[in-house]
Amino acid sequence: MDELQRQLGIRFNDEELFTRAFVHRSFIHEHPERNRPRESNERLEFLGDAVLNFLSAAWLYANFPDRTEGELTHLRAALVKTNTLAGFARSLDLGRHIKISRGEDTPIARNRPALLADVFEALLGAIYLDQGLDAVRTFITPFFEHQIVVVLSGSDEVDYRTRLQEQAQSRFNRTPTYRMVDVSGPDHQREFTMEVVIDEVRYGVGVGTSKQAAAQAAAREALNRLESPPETVSK
Repeated sequence: MDELQRQLGIRFNDEELFTRAFVHRSFIHEHPERNRPRESNERLEFLGDAVLNFLSAAWLYANFPDRTEGELTHLRAALVKTNTLAGFARSLDLGRHIKISRGEDTPIARNRPALLADVFEALLGAIYLDQGLDAVRTFITPFFEHQIVVVLSGSDEVDYRTRLQEQAQSRFNRTPTYRMVDVSGPDHQREFTMEVVIDEVRYGVGVGTSKQAAAQAAAREALNRLESPPETVSK
C-alpha cells in the first residue's frame, strides 16, 4: 500500500482509512475474527460518489460556460458512469490491491467494472476525509481532462465488447473469446471478419476495416442475440 500511495502521489495521514477503501464486504464476511479492518469500503463509496458528482458538476460548469443544463448533465453522466470509473481504476491498477474473499477472488472478479468503479469512489471518499475537498479535486481533475476529450471526440460511443463481457460474466461466468474468421481485400483496403465465442458457442460474427471494428460488430450481434427471445445458436 505504500507503493500505491507513492504511485497516487498521496500520503495518507490515516493509513487505516486508506486501507479500508480497498476492503470488499466479502472479505469482512470471510474474516469476522479480524479486528481490523472492521468495516468494508461501502460507506466510503457512498461518500466518494457524492464528492465525485459535485466536483464533476463544478468542473463542467467552470469549463463549459456555453453549455446548457441538459448538455452539462449529459457530459457529467459520461464522466462518472461505471465503465469510465472502472477505466480510471484500471489505469491505476487498483484491482490488484482489493481485499476480497477467496471464493470471489478471480481475475474476472477483480476486473468487473462495478467492483473497480466502487473502489475508485471509495478512494475518493477516503481522500476527502483524510485531506479535504481540494485534495480530491487535485487528484480527479486530470481524469476529467483526459476523459472529456474522449467524450467530445465521439470516441466514447457504445463499447459493445465491454457490455458483452459484462453480460457473459453475469449469465455464464465466462469471458467472450474473439477469433479471426477471414481477411480479404487488398493491403490498403482490408476487410476483417471476426466471430465471438462464449464457452465454445458462437454468438456473433462481425465485419470491419480493422480487427477492433470487426470485434465490436461481432459483440453487437452477440448482444442482440442474448437480449432477444431464446433461439438456437451455432456451435
